[in-house]
Amino acid sequence: MAGGNSGNRAIGTSTSGSTLADVLERVLDKGIVIAGDISVSVGSTELLSIRIRLLISSVDKAKEMGINWWENDPYLSGQSRQLLEANQQLQARIESLETELRSLKAAENLA
Repeated sequence: MAGGNSGNRAIGTSTSGSTLADVLERVLDKGIVIAGDISVSVGSTELLSIRIRLLISSVDKAKEMGINWWENDPYLSGQSRQLLEANQQLQARIESLETELRSLKAAENLA
């Protein structure tokens, strides 16, 4: 039997010899985008359309691309409590001003 067994050949892949950490590092360094559209239709009438866009990258790579929404998101930055308190104060001021305006208009109508 000359030649050897062809069933023992290793199949080479782009990740052969790479650990999961290596693959993850490459993905985070370069970034990966997954996009898809889902649509539900009955006959020719579209009932639902969903667009899905997913970007996986490192924080540094995302910032390079101009994506930094998490820096200004109050729920992620810990500012949500301050914003809620400021919002409540503003709502109270608006109610006070509206009450005062109503009383001024009522006084003006009586005069």
